[in-house]
Amino acid sequence: MSTGGYVIYFAIIIFLIISLWIVFTKAGRPGVAAIIPIWNIIELIRISGKPIWWIVLLLIPIVNIIFYIMILNGISKGFGKGEGFTVGLFFLSFIFFPILAFGNAKYTKQY
Repeated sequence: MSTGGYVIYFAIIIFLIISLWIVFTKAGRPGVAAIIPIWNIIELIRISGKPIWWIVLLLIPIVNIIFYIMILNGISKGFGKGEGFTVGLFFLSFIFFPILAFGNAKYTKQY
């Protein structure tokens, strides 16, 4: 990969971290959780309204995909979006998390 490719890759990563930070803040959670590896998954689970012990299910192959989709569905429902947005979060998270962060979506679900 060329230097330009690395620059684009890291720019996308930084943009996604900023977007997650804003999504966490909108949901009333600490934004710094976006940069700490395990904590960000725990906060995503909390924002989705699922029990914290689901983090164990994310360690099981194949099962983790199903439960991650359910977590993303809880997040999209919490922000007033539908199942189509869940599909977008799953396949194109680098586009759909910024839509949640910089759009007018409000977090309505209580954790």
